[in-house]
Amino acid sequence: MLEILHRIIQEVNTAPDLDQALNVIVRRVKEAIHTDVCSVYLSDFDKGRLILQATEGLRQSAVGRVRVAFNQGLVGLVYERAEPINIDEAPAHPRYLFTHETGERRFHGFLGVPIIQNRRVLGVLVVRQKEPRRFDDNEVTFLFTLAAQLAGAITHARASGELAAIQDRPRTPTRFLEGRGGSDGVALGTVVVAYPPADLEAIPDRSSEDSAAEEQAFYSAVQSVRQDLEVLGARMEDRLPREERALFDAWLMMLDGDSLVEQTVKRIRAGNWAPGALRQTIEEHAMAFDQMDDAYLRERASDVRDLGRRILTHLQEGLSREVTYPDNTILAAEEISAMQLAEVPRERLVGVVSATGSSSSHVAILARALGVPAVMGVVNLPVGRLEGRDAVLDGYRGRVYISPAPSVRREYQRLADEERILSTELEALRSLPSITQDGQAMPLYLNTGLVSEMSALGTEESAGVGLYRTELPFMVRDRFPGEAVQVANYRHVLETFSPRPVTVRTLDIGGDKPLPYFPLSESNPFLGWRGIRISLDHPEIFITQIRAMLRAAVGFDNLQMLLPMISRVSEVDDALTLIRRAHDELQEEGYTVKMPRVGAMVEVPAAVFQVEALARRVDFLSIGTNDLTQYLLAVDRNNSNVAEIYDDLHPSVLRALNHVAEQAHKLDKEVGVCGELAGKPLAAPLLLGMGMSSLSMNAGSLLRVKWVIRSFSLHEARDLLAEALACEDAADVRKLLGDALENKGLGGLVRPGK
Repeated sequence: MLEILHRIIQEVNTAPDLDQALNVIVRRVKEAIHTDVCSVYLSDFDKGRLILQATEGLRQSAVGRVRVAFNQGLVGLVYERAEPINIDEAPAHPRYLFTHETGERRFHGFLGVPIIQNRRVLGVLVVRQKEPRRFDDNEVTFLFTLAAQLAGAITHARASGELAAIQDRPRTPTRFLEGRGGSDGVALGTVVVAYPPADLEAIPDRSSEDSAAEEQAFYSAVQSVRQDLEVLGARMEDRLPREERALFDAWLMMLDGDSLVEQTVKRIRAGNWAPGALRQTIEEHAMAFDQMDDAYLRERASDVRDLGRRILTHLQEGLSREVTYPDNTILAAEEISAMQLAEVPRERLVGVVSATGSSSSHVAILARALGVPAVMGVVNLPVGRLEGRDAVLDGYRGRVYISPAPSVRREYQRLADEERILSTELEALRSLPSITQDGQAMPLYLNTGLVSEMSALGTEESAGVGLYRTELPFMVRDRFPGEAVQVANYRHVLETFSPRPVTVRTLDIGGDKPLPYFPLSESNPFLGWRGIRISLDHPEIFITQIRAMLRAAVGFDNLQMLLPMISRVSEVDDALTLIRRAHDELQEEGYTVKMPRVGAMVEVPAAVFQVEALARRVDFLSIGTNDLTQYLLAVDRNNSNVAEIYDDLHPSVLRALNHVAEQAHKLDKEVGVCGELAGKPLAAPLLLGMGMSSLSMNAGSLLRVKWVIRSFSLHEARDLLAEALACEDAADVRKLLGDALENKGLGGLVRPGK
C-alpha cells in the first residue's frame, strides 16, 4: 500500500493542473482499494456548498453540476465534522441524501474524508461500494494521506483563479496564496524563478528566444554525458560485477535511443528552454517506471532521474545564459539563497517570495536590509508555473496574488502610491535625533554585513553599527578567507563609521547559514554545532578572525566584539582567553592593538537565566530576538508548517526581554537589541519602556523606528509595556500596540497604505 501511495502522490505532484490531479486521484484510489466509486467534492465557501468535481464510478454528466449544501447529506456531514465518516449501510443513515443525477442509489458502503489545510475543509474525498462495506483503518489512513496531498493543489487552484469556473464566477483570480510577512511593503511586478543548479524538480518552464542554440546546447550536454558514462563504465569494470555495470550500458542505450533525445528536442522546438524540456521528458519517462508493478523496474525510475541530472549538470555548464530581469522583478523559489538575491540588479528587484523560511530566516533579513517586500513560507508555492506571471506581494500580511484581478491590482497600486507618500514624510526625519518627547535618547544602530546594505541612509542616520555579520563575507567565497582579506573587510566598515562604534560579531555559521566549503550535516542544525561552538572547537579559525579584527581597528579605536550563541559562562571565559591571546600575540609582533569592548549575545533561554553571571564577564549584552524567540517557543523559524506559531511579540518573549534588561541594569551594564524585533515599529514602544540601551536594525527600518521613538514619551512607553506584559496572547499584544500607533497617526508603518 505504501508503494502505491508513493506513486499516486508523485503523479498528483507532477500533474499540470487541478483537473488532472483530481482525475489521477479518483482513478488510482478506485483501483488501489478495490472500490466501485471514488469522487472528489470541492468547497464553495461563498455559496456554502460542495461541488462534485471529479468521479470514477458515478455518472460523468454529474461532474460540476451536483452541488450539496454544507449541512446536507453524508458528504456535508464529513465537511461539518472535519473527520472521516465510515458507514457500511449508507442509505440507513439519517443524513443520507440521494441525488438522481449521480446514479449513486445502488451504492451502500460509504467512506468520506475531509481535505483540510490551515484548519479549513477544502473538500471531501469519498469512496463508495455497491455492497455493504466498512472500510478498514489502513484504507482510511490511505485516503487521509492522499487528501493532505490534494490540499496543496486545491489551494493553488483557488489562488490562481483555476477554480473560478466551478463557482459560477468569471475566471479571474481573487484569492491569494498565504505565507508569512518577511519584509514589510507591497510590490507589483513580474515573477522570475530562481532555482538551484542540477535540480531537475526545481527547473521552471521558460520560453526560449533561440531554440536552435538551446537544441545545440542539449546535444552537446548529451554527448558529454555519453563520454562520462563510457569513462565511468571502463573505470568500474574491475570494481563492480557485470550485472551492476549494466546500468551504465542501460544509460548509454537511453542516450543512443530516439525516445528521450527526440522528445526533449521536440519540446525545445515547441518553445521551451532546454532545461525545462529535459525536466518534462525525464519526468515522463520516470513516471512510466513508477507505475510498474515490478519492484525492480520501479526502482529504475531513480536511474532515469539520475541520468537527467547528469545531463542537466552539463547543460548548465555548457550553455551560459544571462537571466533577463524585468524592471519590476519578483524573485520566487522553493528556497532563495543570498547569492541568488544578490544576482538581481537592485534597481529591478521589487519583491521576494519563498516557499520556505519565515519572517526571521536569513533571506527575509536580507530582504529587509535591501528594503524589499518579502513573503516567506508560502505553502505549496507552484514555482514551476510562475515564471513570467504578474504578481502582487503584500509583505505586511504575507499574501501573494498570482495574475491578480484588475480590482486587486488597482487597490494595491493605490496602496503602493500611498507608501511612496509615506516614504516622503519619513525623509523629513533625516538627521533629527532619536529622542522621545520627554527627552530620553534611544540610539539606533545599523545591522549590516553586505556592501549593498551600507547605503547613505544607513551610514548617515545610524549611531554606528550594532551588528556586523562577519559570516556573509565567508559565504561568498570557496574557502576560508585569510587574515589579510578579513583585515580589509573589517577595516572598511570601521573606517566608514569612525568614530562611531562598530560591533563586529564573530563567525556565526550553522543553522540556516552553512558554508559551501565547510559542510554541516545535522538532523537538527539549530540545536547543533553552530556559532561560538564552532569557533571554540576550531581555535585556528577563531584566532585568525580575532587577529584580523584587532589589526583592522588600529588607528580607529571604535571596534567592539560580540560573541554569538552563548549558552554557558565557560564559553565566554574560553573566548576571552583566546581574544587576549590574539591581542598579546599581535603586540609581540609590533602591532599597536588595543583590547576592545567585548559583549555576549543573549539568544538562548540558558543565557536569559544566567544573565547576571554573563554580565559580570563582559562589557555589554546584545539580545538576538530571532533565535531567542525560536528557542523559547520551540519553533523552527524556517519551517513553514509552524511559522504561524513563531511570534516575537509572544508574552513569554517579552517577559524574557524584560528580565534581561532588569538584571543588566542592576549591574549597570548596557543591554541592546540587535534582533529583528528591534527594527519593528510596532515593538519600539515596548523596547523603549524596558529601558534598552540601544536598538540595532537594517537601514530600511531606521527612519520608521525613529518616527515611533519621537512620537512617544518614556512614561507612555512604560505604561504600554505594563499592559503588554499582562497580556496572555501575542494577538492581544499586537492589537494593543497597533491601536497605540494608530492613535499617534503612525498606522501606515505597520500596514499597507499611509
